[in-house]
Amino acid sequence: MVTDIRMPPTGTDEGVRAANELRSRAPSTGVVVLSQFVEPGYALALLEHGSEGRAYLLKERVSDIEQLRHAIDEVARGGSVIDSKVVEVLVEARTRSHESPLRFLTPREHEVLAGMAQGRNNAGIADALGLSERAVEKHINSVFAKLALSEEPDSHRRVKAVLLYLSDQS
Repeated sequence: MVTDIRMPPTGTDEGVRAANELRSRAPSTGVVVLSQFVEPGYALALLEHGSEGRAYLLKERVSDIEQLRHAIDEVARGGSVIDSKVVEVLVEARTRSHESPLRFLTPREHEVLAGMAQGRNNAGIADALGLSERAVEKHINSVFAKLALSEEPDSHRRVKAVLLYLSDQS
C-alpha cells in the first residue's frame, strides 16, 4: 500500500494509523508512507511495532519514479526504507533528549510542567491530575530545583521552566 501521512477525515495521521491497522490485520502487507513532514513522531509511530515492510519517504525528496519503485520493492521483500533526512532528525531528537535538563524530571513532574505550559495555575494542574494543590507545589519546587532555576528578583522561574519545556518539545 502506498499512502499519504495525512488523509481524511481529520487530515492528521491516518496514513500511519492505516499502516498500523494493516500490520495487525494483514501483517504481510507492506506500506510506503509519503509525507511532506520531517516529523519524528510520525516516523516513530510507523515503526513502533517494527520496521519490516515499512517505508517513510519525504515527498519533496522522491525526485523520480525509480526512488519510489526501489522503496516499494524493498518493502515488498520485507525490508524498510527511511528517508535519510528523517533519520537525521530522529538522531538529533534523541541526542537532544539525552542532553536536556528535563531528562531528570519524573513522569509526574513532566505532567505538572506540561500543565504549566498549558497556562494552568496550581489549582488547575491539581484538578487535571487529581492531586492536591500542595502536591503540585512540591512537584513545581522539585522541577525548579532539578532545572537549577533559583529565585531571582528580575526573572520568573515558572516562565523559564515553561520555556525550557517548550524548547525541548520542538
